[in-house]
Amino acid sequence: MSDNNVYSTPQSQLVDQVDDSEKPLASRWARLGASIIDSIIIMIILVPVMYFTGGFDGMMEGVQPGFVYMFGIGILNFVVFFVINYRFLIANGQTIGKKVLEIKIVDLNGNVPVFQPQLLIRYAVYVLPGQIPFVGQLFSLINVLFIFTAEKRCIHDLVAKTKVVKC
Repeated sequence: MSDNNVYSTPQSQLVDQVDDSEKPLASRWARLGASIIDSIIIMIILVPVMYFTGGFDGMMEGVQPGFVYMFGIGILNFVVFFVINYRFLIANGQTIGKKVLEIKIVDLNGNVPVFQPQLLIRYAVYVLPGQIPFVGQLFSLINVLFIFTAEKRCIHDLVAKTKVVKC
């Protein structure tokens, strides 16, 4: 049959094709909420590890755990985060917190970021500098303050060339 047949049934596409590069950016509150949810999940694992490895022993006397111990916990934090969220990040650019709040990470073209290098760089810039005493905490503060720019992108988003959008 010809495409110009006036007697053929009408054809239409019933599902809208949505380009993720056009999706609205996630709100700052949604990103904060997702980060809090992800942090609580990781804390459920890390706090017992810190307890059983003596991380809290000197805190009642005001003694902080050593740098090497805290750096090791920071690396463990990074590993635990990826063990828990790897499948979600690869499949659709979401952590558990982002999935709950219906937001996701995309590259600047709207595609789910590739694990290497984008997601690995994104989270390395987010987590690892914070393990350096004083300077790391200052960097972490500056990193998250970038959320208040018009693009709503933190330093780790800029470095990895990603953004967070609503699903």
